[in-house]
Amino acid sequence: MINVSTLTKHYGDQLVVDDMTFDVAPGRVTGFVGPNGAGKSTTMRMMVGLTRPDHGHVHYHGVDYDQLLRPARIVGSVLDARCMHPGRTARNHLRVMAAASDISTRRVDEALGQVGLDKAADQRVGGFSLGMRQRLALAGALLGEPEILLLDEPSNGLDPDGIRWLRNSLSDFAEEGGTVFVSSHLIAELAMFADDLVVVGAGRLITAEPVATTLARGATTVVVTSPSAAELGRLLDRDGITVDIAGHRLTAHRTTTAHVSQIAFDHHIQVVEISETSRPLEEILLDMTAASAEYAAA
Repeated sequence: MINVSTLTKHYGDQLVVDDMTFDVAPGRVTGFVGPNGAGKSTTMRMMVGLTRPDHGHVHYHGVDYDQLLRPARIVGSVLDARCMHPGRTARNHLRVMAAASDISTRRVDEALGQVGLDKAADQRVGGFSLGMRQRLALAGALLGEPEILLLDEPSNGLDPDGIRWLRNSLSDFAEEGGTVFVSSHLIAELAMFADDLVVVGAGRLITAEPVATTLARGATTVVVTSPSAAELGRLLDRDGITVDIAGHRLTAHRTTTAHVSQIAFDHHIQVVEISETSRPLEEILLDMTAASAEYAAA
């Protein structure tokens, strides 16, 4: 369990993170989302001691990060995939990290294999693409076989196959009991594997909740094709559901296929086709954070 409590950070007169409080549960993938300038990167830097908060704290299993005896075995983090010496090979980069954290060098080749860089182990990092750097950075985070992964935009530079690999890797890590806290601008991708969301804007927490709860904030629409669309419409209207009818096509707002199907079944109404659509997570989050966006389109 990660407990973030009342984190606050100023840079001069600018309040970047304002009284941020939330929990991150184990065995789950938690997405950290918000517009540019929302304070995500600063919050994550404070979570691993790279930036000192003005106020507040972060506890891992009840212990401050700077009090962890072997932090690399508790928390693996990727906050900037560019922070690696271009003249070192991938293997030597991880060897340096292993030595600094008192980790056996046997883990170096294992971690490279985990992220698919075993064949590039002796190539210099300066020749790596951004996607390869992302994989190497994740290998560094996995080096200590941590319980928790903190990742800031880990999908940057990855191709579609790499993004799928990352999604599956993080899901597997959580299913094995690990804790994943990941920021991303790829909301549609995040929606495919995140269990929970922490949504922020202008440095403040907007909500921390399961993805299913956030999706429920969006209006659901059910479209039905039926020769008795008008009759079904009257029944739904009587049930308090707003409907639009055009010929044999009925559109019911803020309801579900299960509810509409049950009403049709109970009244012996033939349904030729039925489908349900809802607003995508990206649109819902854009609405939730619109007031706090640093830049907005005209």
